[in-house]
Amino acid sequence: MKLSLVSSDKILKLLSKRGFSIVRQKGSHICLHKKEEGKTLLVVVPRKEQIKKGTLISILKQAKISREEFLNEIK
Repeated sequence: MKLSLVSSDKILKLLSKRGFSIVRQKGSHICLHKKEEGKTLLVVVPRKEQIKKGTLISILKQAKISREEFLNEIK
């Protein structure tokens, strides 16, 4: 399956379901943290109507979410 363009709102909703919480916002970039196995995951999401494919892939890697998991939850 291909990744489609999605809004930052959908990504933020998915990340909050997964236990991420917004820590701060600087300009149009929102920083989210999640404590996991003694580590803290940091994800930065730009506030846009459509997140480009490359940026989306980077966000998923930072959050340790596979493409399949993302596609199943976004539907």
